[in-house]
Amino acid sequence: MNTLFEELTVSSIDDFNFNHGSESDLPHLSDSGQSSSLGSDGESSVSADSFNATLKYITEMLMEEEDLERKASTLEDPLALQAAEKSFYDVLGQNYPPSSDKGENLCSGYRFQTNVVQDSGFDHIQSITHFSGKAGETSSFSQTGKPQIIDLESFEYNLLNEPKGKRNLLRAYGDDRDESRKSKQSAVCTDDSEPIEMFDRVLLYQGGTTKSDESNACQKSSKNEQPKGSGKTVRSMKKEDNKTEVVDLWTLLTQCAQAVAGFDQRAANQQLRQVRQHSSPHGDAFQRLAHYFANGLEARLSGTRTALYSALVSSEMSLADILKAYQVYITACPFFRMSFCFANQTIWKLAENVKSIHIIDFGILYGFQWPELIQRLSQTPGGPPKLRITGIELPQPGLRPSEKVEETKRRLANYCKRFSVPSEYNVIAQKWQTIRYEDLNIDRDRDELVVVNCLYRLRHIPDETVVMNNPRDTVLKLIRRINPDLFIHGVVNGTYNAPFFETRFKAALFHYYALFDMFDTTVPRQDEFRLKFERAIYGRDIENVMACEGSERVERPETYRQWQVRNMRAGFKQIPLDQEIYEAVKNTVYSSYDKNFVVERHGQWLLQGWKGRLIYALSCWKPT
Repeated sequence: MNTLFEELTVSSIDDFNFNHGSESDLPHLSDSGQSSSLGSDGESSVSADSFNATLKYITEMLMEEEDLERKASTLEDPLALQAAEKSFYDVLGQNYPPSSDKGENLCSGYRFQTNVVQDSGFDHIQSITHFSGKAGETSSFSQTGKPQIIDLESFEYNLLNEPKGKRNLLRAYGDDRDESRKSKQSAVCTDDSEPIEMFDRVLLYQGGTTKSDESNACQKSSKNEQPKGSGKTVRSMKKEDNKTEVVDLWTLLTQCAQAVAGFDQRAANQQLRQVRQHSSPHGDAFQRLAHYFANGLEARLSGTRTALYSALVSSEMSLADILKAYQVYITACPFFRMSFCFANQTIWKLAENVKSIHIIDFGILYGFQWPELIQRLSQTPGGPPKLRITGIELPQPGLRPSEKVEETKRRLANYCKRFSVPSEYNVIAQKWQTIRYEDLNIDRDRDELVVVNCLYRLRHIPDETVVMNNPRDTVLKLIRRINPDLFIHGVVNGTYNAPFFETRFKAALFHYYALFDMFDTTVPRQDEFRLKFERAIYGRDIENVMACEGSERVERPETYRQWQVRNMRAGFKQIPLDQEIYEAVKNTVYSSYDKNFVVERHGQWLLQGWKGRLIYALSCWKPT
């Protein structure tokens, strides 16, 4: 009989080709695979036949769709509408309504010309900061920190001795290391067609990879190939030239940030030149990290932040590129896939014997989470329940603010039709704090399960430090008024939301080092879609954290402990973590992904991280 663990790992055991270009990248499951059956606990299992049907559909769509490479990427940007509104104020000769933040608004003169990737929509991730004691107690900025390990058993953040990988922070370079920066252009959306076959390939998790395949590919990349623009190690440099220059990029970045914070432009520019000389977007984890932090520091220093911020996803980043980059991410990293699995499996268990399910998804974007649940519901004994989805997104600038979420509606409707699941879809594209209860079309007279889902997007809603009436709590109060049967809340466990730049810089440096280190371990350095993901997601978010203040700084995470207090204050109580789902997620990660990924629990939170650094947190809530 199939178990939940076997069900989760079925799409993780096939080879993945890091060329990401052809149909052969997809797994080919045997027609003789196990058919849909009930496990010992009565749960329906995803069969191999369903994957074969999906592959057939993808093949048909590949034959029908136009070339996707010419379509510019047009993913969600929480600042796009604000920038468009500001441009109208400028034309009218009026001042844009200022933020209530007392700090200096460093992005007040920006103009955005495109919709670029939000992390995170694919969103992004947690701060790894230099702690001395309990969570939330950061050390002095003037002390140069190094990445450390967190004791997960006690969940106390302890500073250990210098890490084993410290030698990776020291690099030696020859005299030919200068590399000019590539020019950047703003991306423009010019096409309304959708790459449906690419969404299929991503949404149904076709193209898993084994730990051994990832490890072998990355080892081959790091040992046998010299990435473009990367520096040579001290050892290899000594063989060629006795004159070597050893550089500690961590210290250089810290000194540069101190100079920027102290408005010492001369010293900051000097440090920036050194960082530029020894960093590269093609190098190892810390060289890439240093490159993007240098972009953010330079943007803050020079006042040209918006032009750089908007150009991070240039016209060369097509929507097909974005989807392929996301496929690389979910293949190499379990965070999002396991988050979707946790949420969908929890809904699936709660939805037994119900006739209708109403899912209110705050931050639906492209709807990556729901095809798997739709496929599950189609296997319900006695027929699937009706699925109502209310997809909520931030508005896009222009005459069609709901364009992207409408496309998601069409795409998910096609999936429901394909798997014979009756469905209904409602679209809301507006600022979340302005949504009214009546807009959600909740009918309590129906016998339906109401689920609110919000994974990793509430960090983009302003908090009390930005706006007096606290939109973040306003959204939570709306969810409380909905009175859902289940509220699934995923948070980025971050501490880089400090109002003081120096503290924020240090927390962000530790956080993003873990993310670049994760990619460096699991994906070959020469992979073009890894580079594009790092530019479009990590690079953009780093620049926002480093360069922007006030309402323009949209990356504002909090720790899961802080969110627990917020949720309880809003009138929610935590639901006990399902032990079976937790064990299934944990076993899948430990058996199918790199050994450095961690899955732990603290109280009723499911925590995911890298090398002991806690990055994502998930929990379930219901009204008190």
